[in-house]
Amino acid sequence: MRAQALAALLCQAPADKVAAVAAIDSSQNVDAAWRAAEPPGIPGRPARPELVGPFKVKQRSAHTAAGRAALIHSLAHIEFNAINLALDIVWRFAGMPARFYHDWLRVAREEAHHFSLLAGHLRGMGHEYGDFPAHDGLWEMAQRTSDDLLARLALVPRTLEARGLDASPPIRAKLAEAGDEQAAAILDVILRDEIGHVAIGNKWYGHLCRQRGLDPVAQYRDLARHYRAPRLRGPFNMQARRQAGFSEAELQALQEQDAAAPH
Repeated sequence: MRAQALAALLCQAPADKVAAVAAIDSSQNVDAAWRAAEPPGIPGRPARPELVGPFKVKQRSAHTAAGRAALIHSLAHIEFNAINLALDIVWRFAGMPARFYHDWLRVAREEAHHFSLLAGHLRGMGHEYGDFPAHDGLWEMAQRTSDDLLARLALVPRTLEARGLDASPPIRAKLAEAGDEQAAAILDVILRDEIGHVAIGNKWYGHLCRQRGLDPVAQYRDLARHYRAPRLRGPFNMQARRQAGFSEAELQALQEQDAAAPH
């Protein structure tokens, strides 16, 4: 199963990657001890979209057709990256319980579904995934944390992907206000599933902290500093974050950090 996840990660064409994720056989026993040298070509992705710095991705109004298409494209790019992130954590990190790998395979399958929904909606708007520039912030953090599972869990699902819990409701409201009810409905599906994905990140981050005798709040602060994680700014979706398993101590630390930051 873990070798199949690596093969899916290397697929470049989005349709091939989605099909490869669906074809992973999760019925066999997981070989948690399996390790492989990292092959070239990770992550597999198409030649387009052009990847640019985050500040070079133009912000456009959701009230124009082109602006809505660019927004849907950016969401599709996030979900395509999220497929790769889930597959990467399955193949890369050995020695975890079998449930860990099954949890992240479920995430990969749900992210593939999200991507397919968004790419299909984008196609209905006359565009394809790859038509607009995109940035690579999610994968850059995966590269930084490729040697440390605790850091990966802290800073990808619990930081960057959790940011989606905060961002999703206002984006959904923009799309609904612009009359794109289909896109708004897709955002509802994504938010529901992403709460579960962040919860999986929280579960396994907590598992490793307990195993290593670490305080989760203090350890998170150290990892965020060491790996140069982006500083999170409010407003936060506290209800969704609670549903995703963040403790009250973690939420308080998040709010205190936001209050102390220059705005």
